[in-house]
Amino acid sequence: MSWERFKKYCVGLEGLGFSIDVSRVDFDEAFLGAMEAPMREAFASMKALEAGAIANPDENRMVGHYWLRTPSLAPTPEIRGQIEGALSKIKEFARKVHSGEICGSAGKFENLLCIGIGGSALGPQFVSEALGSPKSDKMKVFFLDNTDPDGYDVVFDKLGDSLGKTLAIVTSKSGGTPEPRNAMVEAISRWEAAGLDFAKHAVATTGEGSQLYNFAKQKGFIDEFPMWDWVGGRTSEFAAVGLLPAALQGIDIDSLLRGASEMDAATRVESLLGNPSALLSLMWYKCTGGKGLKDMVILPYKDRLLLFSRYLQQLIMESLGKELNLKGERVEQGISVFGNKGSTDQHAYVQQLRDGVNNFFVTFIEVLKDRECFSPDVSDGATSGDYLHAFMLGTRKALSEKNRESITITVKDCSAYSVGLLIALYERAVGFYASLVGINAYHQPGVEAGKKAASSILSINAKILSVLERANGAMSIDEIAEEIKLENDKQIVFKLLSHLISNEQFGVAVHSGSGFDAKFIKGK
Repeated sequence: MSWERFKKYCVGLEGLGFSIDVSRVDFDEAFLGAMEAPMREAFASMKALEAGAIANPDENRMVGHYWLRTPSLAPTPEIRGQIEGALSKIKEFARKVHSGEICGSAGKFENLLCIGIGGSALGPQFVSEALGSPKSDKMKVFFLDNTDPDGYDVVFDKLGDSLGKTLAIVTSKSGGTPEPRNAMVEAISRWEAAGLDFAKHAVATTGEGSQLYNFAKQKGFIDEFPMWDWVGGRTSEFAAVGLLPAALQGIDIDSLLRGASEMDAATRVESLLGNPSALLSLMWYKCTGGKGLKDMVILPYKDRLLLFSRYLQQLIMESLGKELNLKGERVEQGISVFGNKGSTDQHAYVQQLRDGVNNFFVTFIEVLKDRECFSPDVSDGATSGDYLHAFMLGTRKALSEKNRESITITVKDCSAYSVGLLIALYERAVGFYASLVGINAYHQPGVEAGKKAASSILSINAKILSVLERANGAMSIDEIAEEIKLENDKQIVFKLLSHLISNEQFGVAVHSGSGFDAKFIKGK
């Protein structure tokens, strides 16, 4: 790896405290030359998107997450006013909560319970973990981001008897998404069991006129915050979805927005080597053959960035994992993303990365500043931060020696500003890559298909319970499947019965036999 190649392909933005080094990806000038025309089209598409074009044709929607950090670029005065109004409202609401002007039944709010799923949870969780601190947080933050009853119990056990000092944010664009709806219903039951009114401890972040919006109005929630149809869940960290919990936690949301806005400005430059997001998307294309042939491994060398790979999993895989391209042709696009953190990974899967199957490329996230305070030496003239940095550089070198490609992204610190930079960098890289491979990055038909399938299975579950309730005796899997007209999918019947008998509240039990030959009854 020559010094000259490094200087040529390490792009630094000194004013942002940021650089991206792609010198360890195996490409040449011929590749860049071949990609100039496709990238010109990608730049044009992005420019049209930011100007308000319909960039999500399947849902006939604009895509406006870039306007959130620079409202002056919004295509209409109305949208600009909505963004600026929401930001002002978030700041004022946080001020009132922190001062105790808005409080719970037991006094000033001390805890924050965020209820959401997908982009309504992953972004806020990542930012909370990356920027929070017990020393500076103004509220202690908890998340319900699934429909796991045991997971609910763990969180509520931590909250204990402090529900009267806990503010809940329920986030769902439609209000009909099962996971946040279920979590809200369970939360309501917890507050009621404590003799408290959940609504007096809750706000909703949702679309105007949605099921959740109407429910919040009817029940008298403290307030409602907007979600707009031109902002997708996975790109909503700079809307109320992410900014409201961050502001309540005490995170500097102005710096977060400024970092994103300044990275946006840098990634509007129509240059292959001068635009970090364009360069990143080109490296994805080169490493994966433009067809997802290799996986993306995210290795942040900072504990605070542990959740960055999970956040990027959704942003990248939900955006790029598409069966059809914009022409309706079957392409099955996508890039698989996984990762944890360094140097933990050096004692886990880095062994395979160096010596095993070469089906990946790595992105190292380098954070230059170790900590806010002085670091003592842990060995002769070296601090723990020195070791962490040496492990990163050493791992990168070891991978290169085995012709394993890597990208290195460097930020000066793990501040709100730098986190804003990173989120904006990847959001635009996703948009550019989608243009290069000709797909719609802003819809998620596979997610909707999963929801529909789950709904049909819940209907089957109800039918099984009804059949057993009416039965004169014990019934086999075959008999139940025949009764509910599901002979072609007895596996689903078996799996649902296995769940029912494992939870006593349903009253279903094995009467005789076992396994596939068991007969089942339901207590009357």
